[in-house]
Order: sequence, then C-alpha cells, then structure tokens
Amino acid sequence: MRPPPRPGRKTGGFSLGILTLCLVAAGCLQSQGVSLYIPHSAINATVQEDILLSVDYYCHGVPTIEWKYTSNWGEQKIVEWKPGTQVNISESHKDRVCTFDNGSIQLFSVGVRDSGYYVITVTEHLGSSQFGSIVLHVSEIRYEDLHFVAVFIALLAAVAAVLISLIWVCNRCAYKFQRKRRHKLKESTTEEIELQNVEC
Repeated sequence: MRPPPRPGRKTGGFSLGILTLCLVAAGCLQSQGVSLYIPHSAINATVQEDILLSVDYYCHGVPTIEWKYTSNWGEQKIVEWKPGTQVNISESHKDRVCTFDNGSIQLFSVGVRDSGYYVITVTEHLGSSQFGSIVLHVSEIRYEDLHFVAVFIALLAAVAAVLISLIWVCNRCAYKFQRKRRHKLKESTTEEIELQNVEC
C-alpha cells in the first residue's frame, strides 16, 4: 500500500516553479528593454557652427531611431533610420544632417531657427522604446560685440605703442647720460694727466 502524499512537497514545488517563471519573465523583460544615454542635455552654439547631438543606446536587435525637432515654429521629423539601412531625412534637413550608428546626429551650419528641443526615440523591434531630449540654443554673432572687441584691441595696440615709445626714449636718455659721463670722465682724466705733466 502506498503512503498518502504529503501536501507540503507539492506546495513547495509549485511555489518554486512560480518563482522560477517570474525570474525568467523578469529577465526577458529586462533584456528586451532599451537604455538611452545623453551626455549633454543642453548645447549652446553660434550661427554657422556644426553641432553634434550626441547620444548612445543599448538594446537587443536593431532598433528604429527617430529624431524630431520642436520649437516656437512647430514640430517636425528630422530623420528616421535603422542602423545599417537607408536613412530617411526630411526635406527641411536635406544635406544638413549626418547620422551615426550610436543614434547621434550632426547638424551642419546651424541658424537661429534651429534653436529648440531635439527629441530622440529609440524603438526596439519588440515594441519597447526609450526617448530623450536635447535643448539647443543658437545665438547670433552680434556686431556690437565685434565692435567692442575691435575697440579693445585698438586700445591695447595704442597702449603698447606708448610703452614702446617710452622705453625707447628712456633708452636714448640713458645712452646720452652714459655718453656724457664717459666724456666728463675722459676730460677729468686728461686734466689729471696734464697736471701731472706740468708738475713734473
């Protein structure tokens, strides 16, 4: 005759099975996630500069990367691509954008209208996604600032010219003073020699 089954063993095996299943599911969810790293969330630039919007991501498989631009003038898609495939660039940014496999993009010759929020979305093939944003502020080169710099440089040049002139004048005065002193010393020496000759 078989002994009656112990209820504790079945319950323990069932709990262990559920715990294992939960751990495997958590591992799968974690491995399917997307992580995104943005080293600089704000960038300041001047007109005509080339700007790198630098990011880096990690996920399993080949994701879809999309950049959008939001400003006072509205929102528009800049570029969308999968690393290793053809890049779809919007008409507004043709010949102005360069893409990189790590998700970064470079903007060439930025203007004031390029100021705003740049949002990147990295979407994995299973549907999970991650997004981040970079704020770009583009300022004009002000001619008042250039005027101030030019005036400051001119002032420095004038001060340098005055100092050089003073040094030259001081040098000439010292040279003349030494010359006169040598001349007087020579005259006094000559007089002493003449006196010695007379006394002899």
